[in-house]
Amino acid sequence: MKYGPSRGELWFRLIASVFGLGFVGVAIALRGVPSGPAFFELILLGGGFFVALGLFSARGLLKTNRE
Repeated sequence: MKYGPSRGELWFRLIASVFGLGFVGVAIALRGVPSGPAFFELILLGGGFFVALGLFSARGLLKTNRE
């Protein structure tokens, strides 16, 4: 791939997203599901960020394998 992140960076991003989702899961397991604005911040923004990071990284890795 001429432009964009290297395969090593994509793997790093994928692993970071898995650990990030794990940390969000541990926080929810220890503290319970938050209510109010904390729910939006923790679940939607935090979890959504790590899910999107993982999906885009996995897609990038699959694209580089095909080329």
